[in-house]
Amino acid sequence: MTPLEFIYANNLQWQASLNGPLSVKGRIGYRGALIIVPGKVLSADKVLPPKSTLKQAIAISDDTKLLFLAGELETFDDLVPLVEQYKTILTPETLITLFVIDLDGNAQFSYEGLNIYAFSLDESSVWNELVDTADLNKGDLKKMSAEEKVDALYDELKKSKFRAKAMSYEEACALKSTKGKTLFGAV
Repeated sequence: MTPLEFIYANNLQWQASLNGPLSVKGRIGYRGALIIVPGKVLSADKVLPPKSTLKQAIAISDDTKLLFLAGELETFDDLVPLVEQYKTILTPETLITLFVIDLDGNAQFSYEGLNIYAFSLDESSVWNELVDTADLNKGDLKKMSAEEKVDALYDELKKSKFRAKAMSYEEACALKSTKGKTLFGAV
């Protein structure tokens, strides 16, 4: 079972906008949200919305493992259930890049044998932050298909230097704040 088959078999997909083969042979991509904690099941055909999700998720896999996982967490507290939910498809080689609303700094740490980058996210989007980190030209990206964009992003991120201080998981937990996401415009 491929990682994306695992996601769909366990009903962990949410509002997917891309799901399928990418332009690089052997890669499969996903964009949308991924369920961390499912909603309550009311009946066989009625389920409440998820309690928590990895928003703006981007996932790339091959046939056996997740190569890349990025997305937005509402709170750093969701990291533990995220890893628990997806641990069967994550490996120490998976590039995990999370943008966390209630984090007051950037961190690189190990959790459950996984190398994780966690960045503070105030007002941008996961995609824009990753494009900036990868130093990709947005004009070039506009000429590409959705599948080519995801491949180009991943290929550049593998070579990128992430600006995050190496620390322990406990030190990363200490970066959690009580502030929320900055909202602009009419609310």
